[in-house]
Amino acid sequence: MNDMNAPRDAVAATPMMAQYLEIKAAHPGCLLFYRMGDFYELFFADAEAASRTLGIALTKRGRHQGEDIPMCGVPVHSSDQYLERLIRAGHRVAICEQMEDPAEAKKRGSKSVVRRDVIRLITPGTLTEDTLLKGARNNFIASLARVKADSSLALAFADISSGELVVMPVAAERLSADLAGLEPGEIIYPDGLAEAGMAALEASGAALTPLPASRFDSAEAERRLRSHFGVSALEGFGAFTRAEVSALGTLLDYVLLTQVGRVPVLRAPRRDEPADQMIIDQATRLNLELTRSLAGDSGTSLLATLDRTVTAVGARLLARRLAAPLTDPQAIAARLDSVGYFAETRDLREELRKSLRQFPDIERALSRLALARGGPRDLAAIRDGLAAAQRLDERLRDPQGLAALPAELAAAQSVLADGPQELFADLAAVLGDELPLNARDGGFVRAGFASELDGNRQLRDETKKVIAQLQADYASETGIRSLKIRHNNVLGYFIEVTAQNAGPLQAPPHNAKFFHRQTIASAVRFVTQELSSLEERIASAANRALALELEIFERLCAAVKDQSQRLSAIAEAIARVDVATALAELSARRNYVRPVVDRSLRVDIEQGRHPVVEAMLAQSGGAPFVANDLTLAGDDKRIWLLTGPNMAGKSTFLRQNALIVIMAQMGSFVPAKSAHLGIVDRLFSRVGAADDLARGRSTFMVEMVETAAILNQATERSFVILDEIGRGTATFDGLSIAWAAVEHLHEINRARALFATHYHELTALAGRLAGVANATVKVREWQGDVVFLHEVAPGVADRSYGIQVAKLAGLPAPVIARASEVLSILEKKDEPGTGADSLFADLPLFSVARPRAAAPPAAAGPSDVEKRLAGISPDELSPRDALALLYELRAMLAQQRQPQ
Repeated sequence: MNDMNAPRDAVAATPMMAQYLEIKAAHPGCLLFYRMGDFYELFFADAEAASRTLGIALTKRGRHQGEDIPMCGVPVHSSDQYLERLIRAGHRVAICEQMEDPAEAKKRGSKSVVRRDVIRLITPGTLTEDTLLKGARNNFIASLARVKADSSLALAFADISSGELVVMPVAAERLSADLAGLEPGEIIYPDGLAEAGMAALEASGAALTPLPASRFDSAEAERRLRSHFGVSALEGFGAFTRAEVSALGTLLDYVLLTQVGRVPVLRAPRRDEPADQMIIDQATRLNLELTRSLAGDSGTSLLATLDRTVTAVGARLLARRLAAPLTDPQAIAARLDSVGYFAETRDLREELRKSLRQFPDIERALSRLALARGGPRDLAAIRDGLAAAQRLDERLRDPQGLAALPAELAAAQSVLADGPQELFADLAAVLGDELPLNARDGGFVRAGFASELDGNRQLRDETKKVIAQLQADYASETGIRSLKIRHNNVLGYFIEVTAQNAGPLQAPPHNAKFFHRQTIASAVRFVTQELSSLEERIASAANRALALELEIFERLCAAVKDQSQRLSAIAEAIARVDVATALAELSARRNYVRPVVDRSLRVDIEQGRHPVVEAMLAQSGGAPFVANDLTLAGDDKRIWLLTGPNMAGKSTFLRQNALIVIMAQMGSFVPAKSAHLGIVDRLFSRVGAADDLARGRSTFMVEMVETAAILNQATERSFVILDEIGRGTATFDGLSIAWAAVEHLHEINRARALFATHYHELTALAGRLAGVANATVKVREWQGDVVFLHEVAPGVADRSYGIQVAKLAGLPAPVIARASEVLSILEKKDEPGTGADSLFADLPLFSVARPRAAAPPAAAGPSDVEKRLAGISPDELSPRDALALLYELRAMLAQQRQPQ
């Protein structure tokens, strides 16, 4: 990012502007939100950039070095909405707050400037506010580190809003795929990264933050990690390589830098092994529309279709599982056991889902509290989350005759049973029912919890009542019914009696308590130590009440942070229960089945269905989805060549089987009658057509690049779907490429594959290659139209029915007629005097004046019209006779064109 925010010379600047320039110089590359009262103001290039991005007015404030100072600002109370737009546009923002009251600054002199400092750097990967985040998705910041000695790479990523911290080794060739699954908001990386690595980072779409290579020193990184987690060695967390330590430590350092002294809650680092996860590259994720459609809409994605979770933590876990399906059959089976348990226990599932709906997002509440950005409602979220966890624990612990919990659910239940009960009791006792957004607003501590606080509140809210009560007490004590407590600006509060009643107060025993203050003509005034103390407390009651509440708030925040690891574990347990019940609910509603997943090379799906298309048909009340079978085997027919017309459903069939594989390996039931799947290590998809103008790639080039990635990387454990390879170039070129690609998949990759094509010549490969089988999508012709049956069956399509599809699309009738004629000629290419040569001789192809299908056969001699014209002498015709002749000739011509 170019530094358009370079600081200006502070010489001869006003004190305020000199302060601004000094702070700005310390934070290059960031837009500086400079607090001035109720606004964050921006100046110079920052103001110009923010004005363009936000669409707000650009004004001026004073002059600097002979030029007007550009300025714009946003209100503090609504700054989040402006921050979101700036962050989405790729900017970074430094929040500069006033660190003292302006009245304090004035005490130092009339020209003194309010002390200000940056309290936080906001970057795309370090957001914590709910208004800036999507509740159902993680917001990861990633760190890529390399060790030159062995050329090793490692990728660490964290979500500071939820506390997750993970690291894994990466290979250069799969970096792009790993980033595509992660979808980080920001990536930090060392300067001088190799071109291939930079290409992968740029393709991720994340904000990129280069750092000096010295910041990635592994020894310094290890020291940071040990210090932060309070351990003497990292081995307790896992066996990390130097690259992994470097990635973790640098990521931690960057996060702490952006939080300016505030420490986020991060769980102990977890090491993931890439071999345990299916590799899905970015092109495949886009083609299969896993998290968003090709049009960018997330509502029609696979994730949206599967998501029946009722908690934010559950929604984020489901998204992570979909992004990284497993490759270990045992781990997959453990997840399927949990889904199966709830699929068979409907009453329990429904009861748990009701309780889960009461579970707030304690992960993000915990993060905000740790970073001093939380409020009483975040404390209430912790309280309510612990209450919901207790209810879930009780229900899971008492299955009421049901089968024992599967291992995953049993582990979750044990975590829920180990909740911090003292913290819950404390929060429940302290927090009231109606809570403000911010702690500084006060009023969140329950009445009766702290007597001193209650007293100050009473003084603050019921001063007259307190004074009246004290007056009644004094009157009763002294026996002087006319005794009054009054107030003025000179004496403050005082006790007033008539001159006749003053004597008893000045004599023992009352004179030891009532002290004479003033005598006037009609009365005598006294004070007591109690009244003076009360006056002081009344004057400071509001401030003292708020200070007491803030003390309680800080104590509760500290207690919550002390229990952060247990709270994070509870959130994770809740997420697992939520995902299991949600997938079970989906399975029950959509009639999904449990797949068998093992280490074979089978893909055996009976009556499989496309989950998204089926859901959309059900929602719209359309016809039922037509289910289809698929049987591939690693040692037999492992490649299907799929032919059939456009619009018949070939692409849908390809995609649905890829999605079923993903769903099974993420631990979900699948839309089929039965499914037996051998583990897929890598999924490839080449479906659809799109160009890449930004990189100067045509549609065909994009197609070839994606095909090359498949042929170079697929293994026998991979699953490949290919649609219309070679259609973007000349017929013979495309057919040759498609032919060779099928042979390579069969002989070299030996992958399981579905290959859809309109090159019917390819179907001959089924007789030449033992692992290739032909399949087609059935259609039926009826009165010149084509009816799509959407059924896949063994065999070969006789043609593609492209003209019928064009007719359905609304092409003009003359175009359809001429296309039919041309097709007929081309299909006779083997007959002498027909085919392409005769077609070319008949150019132009389209003729409005002389439609081929309607032209009559050539006459043997002169027509009647020609004979009539031959007998006419134009010079002898009057205008009336000429007009009559034209009508006569027109009628003759019409009669001549009528079919005989």
